[in-house]
Amino acid sequence: MPATPPPDLARLFAEAAPRFGLSRPAGACFAAIWRAAQAPSAEDLVTILGLSRSNVSVALKELRERGLIQAARSFGSRKDYFVADPDPWALLRALLIERQRRDLAPLAERLAALAEGSDDPRLAPLAQMVQSADDWFARLARHDAAELAQLMQTGELPKKKKKKNRD
Repeated sequence: MPATPPPDLARLFAEAAPRFGLSRPAGACFAAIWRAAQAPSAEDLVTILGLSRSNVSVALKELRERGLIQAARSFGSRKDYFVADPDPWALLRALLIERQRRDLAPLAERLAALAEGSDDPRLAPLAQMVQSADDWFARLARHDAAELAQLMQTGELPKKKKKKNRD
């Protein structure tokens, strides 16, 4: 069975999870998976975290749907074991993609429809601002984890190498 994550980390992830649109059990499961030296199974997570089997099952489904974990099989075993990308920037990228898809894009669509049918002059600028935020999140999510890290740390993307023209 994989090592137990530090209780403070599991607690921290569980408390932070709702701020990112995840359930508390999903946050705790993610902490255990992310920190595990060996990929844990659902049964391992039940034991490690003290959660019910149904809570763990729902949390794993939630994490897989958001692209935060993947299921893997061990040779000779029928159990699923769960892994997460160890790169925190890949985690941020997955969270950005999900926030844009689940929250900003639907809000932008609904506001645009409201602004179109309304004579309130404040709705159009509000709809445009939300659409700009949606577009910005979508552009951020198109970068890989390394590019996202550089962009967030320096404000600039890595320079693309120019191809030499060999004639």
